[in-house]
Amino acid sequence: MSVTVRLSILIPSYNRRASLVRLLESLVSGERMNFEEIEILVLDNGSTDGTASTIEQWRAGKRHLALRYLEERRKGKAHALNLGLREAHGAVIMILDDDVVAAPDCLAKHLEAHRTTVFDALQGKILPGRDAAGNSAEMSRLAEYNIPHIDYGHEIHPLRGLTGTNMSFKRGVFENVGFFDTRLGPGAAGFSEDTEYSMRIRKAGFKIGYTPHAVVYHELNPNRYGRAYNRMVEYRKGLSRSIYRHDSIAFRVLPNLFANCARYGLYRLLGKTQKAYKTEGRIAKCCGYLMGKIRGVRSHDRHSEV
Repeated sequence: MSVTVRLSILIPSYNRRASLVRLLESLVSGERMNFEEIEILVLDNGSTDGTASTIEQWRAGKRHLALRYLEERRKGKAHALNLGLREAHGAVIMILDDDVVAAPDCLAKHLEAHRTTVFDALQGKILPGRDAAGNSAEMSRLAEYNIPHIDYGHEIHPLRGLTGTNMSFKRGVFENVGFFDTRLGPGAAGFSEDTEYSMRIRKAGFKIGYTPHAVVYHELNPNRYGRAYNRMVEYRKGLSRSIYRHDSIAFRVLPNLFANCARYGLYRLLGKTQKAYKTEGRIAKCCGYLMGKIRGVRSHDRHSEV
């Protein structure tokens, strides 16, 4: 490329063309950066809702924007991300989910934190957005929306893990750590491709940090509300965890399961609905982990692709 790319933005997507356009609009309208130094990679993971034609129409006339639409037919978010990693040119690589909108200067704040801090990988803030009708979240019911919510205060500070909804890392991290584990994430085990990647980042000696200044807003989807969806999500997280972790069943998993069952009963008796809701999810997560181990799912190294 003739211009040095400072930032590559990877956006994996599957059948969310309307949400995807809202995200892209927020990026181009809210930034005061030189877009000649930025590339956007839309990574379509087999969409059937007309995403390709929608993106083609949207980018018509936006000649200043380096946007590439790439298709990855192998099922799984991790496959799509790995395609993006292979194609990215940026000194910093950023990952955004397709169902968020970016606050003004979100991209610039990621780059600023990479320039001014010691961190090699960064987690941005994730706040609840609005639903399709424009309704905002009721903060007292936040857990029931079942969206990632990352708000760790107003200061930049060290962090152990990343959530792929709004994260970035220097190219050197990818060059050392490699690709995402394709057994994990949506379209595969369900979740945790970002959690497992964070573990490898730390193991390789890189530093992870949190920046509160790079903000995205996660859309609210009524199909995700409530206890049944929460149980499913946490169960799949436990199943995913069983692939890459070796937690002691006798000394960790079962004690946690029994303790959370007791807490759940207590919270229900005391009418502490939100605490019972979260505890029910922890029970489901333990059950998912146990089921993964019972099925004989075992972790093995598979961190690179041909």
